[in-house]
Amino acid sequence: MGWQEKYTADVDDAKPAWRGYYFGSHHPDPLMRRIALVGSLVLALPAAAQAPRERATPRSAPISDVRYRLQFDAVHGLQRSVGVQMVFLVSGRDPVLLSLPAWTPGAYEISNYARFVSGFSATSQDKPLRWDKLDPDTWRIQADGAREVTVTFEARADSLDNAFNWARDQFALVNGTNVFPYAEGRPLEFASTVTVQAEQGWQVASGLASGDGRTFAAPDYHDLVDSPFFVGSFDLDSMRIADRWMRLATYPRGSVAGARRATLWEALRRAVPPQVAVFHETPWSTYTVMQIADSTFGGMSALEHHNSNVGVVGSEFLDESFVPSVYAHEIFHAFNVKRLRPVDMFPYRYDQTQPTPWLWVSEGITDYYADLSLVRGGVITAGEFLRTTQGKMDHVAQLPPVALEDASLQAWIHTTDGTSDIYYDKGSLAGLALDILIRDASDNQQSLDDVLRELYVATFKAGRGFTPDDWWGAVSRAARGAPFRDFNDQYVDGREPYPWKQWLAKGGWRLVTDTLREARLGVSLAPDSAGLRIAEVGAFSTAQQAGVRVGDVLVRVAGVSAADPDFNRKWRDHAGAREGAPLVIEIRRDDAPLTLSGTVRVATLISARLEDDPAANAKAVRVRRGILSGTTTAR
Repeated sequence: MGWQEKYTADVDDAKPAWRGYYFGSHHPDPLMRRIALVGSLVLALPAAAQAPRERATPRSAPISDVRYRLQFDAVHGLQRSVGVQMVFLVSGRDPVLLSLPAWTPGAYEISNYARFVSGFSATSQDKPLRWDKLDPDTWRIQADGAREVTVTFEARADSLDNAFNWARDQFALVNGTNVFPYAEGRPLEFASTVTVQAEQGWQVASGLASGDGRTFAAPDYHDLVDSPFFVGSFDLDSMRIADRWMRLATYPRGSVAGARRATLWEALRRAVPPQVAVFHETPWSTYTVMQIADSTFGGMSALEHHNSNVGVVGSEFLDESFVPSVYAHEIFHAFNVKRLRPVDMFPYRYDQTQPTPWLWVSEGITDYYADLSLVRGGVITAGEFLRTTQGKMDHVAQLPPVALEDASLQAWIHTTDGTSDIYYDKGSLAGLALDILIRDASDNQQSLDDVLRELYVATFKAGRGFTPDDWWGAVSRAARGAPFRDFNDQYVDGREPYPWKQWLAKGGWRLVTDTLREARLGVSLAPDSAGLRIAEVGAFSTAQQAGVRVGDVLVRVAGVSAADPDFNRKWRDHAGAREGAPLVIEIRRDDAPLTLSGTVRVATLISARLEDDPAANAKAVRVRRGILSGTTTAR
């Protein structure tokens, strides 16, 4: 699903670090989320009259021969909108009920896209038809016997979010869930076409098949709304990867060019084949990576689709190592969640939430395989894989204990205790644990790869979602019949801490802890155009005692420039790192220089690192090598 990281750096780190993972399609403006308050009035009626009555599911008149048109030109770019037309044939005389989705699969939040519609009209043979609203996202059209109906409206495109529409003067991202209505209560397995009307010379990119680059065919509604469009001026090229064509579409033009583009392509070329190897097939005929770079965006967010993904990344982060990691995550989703997914989300519904206790598999284990595909493909080293895994362990350890199933179910409500997206990191670690345990029980002849591959064939290929029995049955079979009831009860449905010492020993790794006493300033930094700005000030810290405030820009500490790559070591050396020693902190506040005086405070730090265990036995070494290489062998 959508993947977003928040950049924070503590000045006490030698190099600003990436910490705090925020996943999902995230909209920064809380006003963009709607809360419905429903009141009720109970009257003193006879018991029979108070019995609840089931409300009949709305059902549209049948429609067929569905054709959509998207219009995006220079005028629409200036207006930050997209023109939409829908033409279809009607059977019978019942009203046509057209609905827009309330959410986008992969972005686990209700977005109510109908609120962005304006200028709605319905006509037949250029004559207006009567219409009204049946509910907030459904239009009721009185066709009155008309055979062909044309619906038009404008869709707003001003949200820089990979689950919404977003437009600039010469470019638009268009998401199908935002613009393509469907007939309420009717099957979604209807074919349709989309014609894109754009300025001459502009390009169009989408995962949908097209013969001329302007008219696209969708076999059903699910594929239709799962295929976003880039329209306008952007860079587009392709490469043959895993025996299929992969395309890279990037906006703005020139943002990913030369060595930067070559580096991204090389990462994709290396990361995709290990994913294909897990499932023994490439499920797409083409795959399109679609990226928007914008200077106003902090970090990176991405959203998966069945043969494409859309990433939004801050312009200053384009060369960061997490960019290929995000794409590895989204591409693996083409297997896990877009095809293989829990029964709770099969098929997708677009009018309501679809909570599931299995996001730790759909998202967390996807993230585990993103890491694996990078190390197996040689994009990162084994040491970098361990450091990434250690970061996830640290993240989980810093948060309140939460069951993976509970965290998965809570995704839709955005809990505020810090655990709203922990099913990513904790689920990824559960994937590592299962992989180790399966390989250990089978003498490295089976792995988590085999579990995913079995379920892919047995459930997705059979046209259904997997059940708990499917999942744990496949895990047990891969582990030569070993039971996993306790694993589920303690670490998935339960909140018990993971026994890493026991598990890691089976995988040929160990956790080593170090204790260090050092001077700490007690701030977190966020880089911006002004420099390193104070994002947080720790309570009772040196910085707080000196009068440092959030929003200040750090300039120097103990005479050492904050821009110095070796800043942390040098300021501690200059200050003597002695408890109570005087410390001069230079900042800029409201663009004016300011010198503050504080005293050194020394903290005891306990850190852990994940490393190869030099005492690992031969079996554990085979397990470790098997995980990192994607192989299964007993010797």
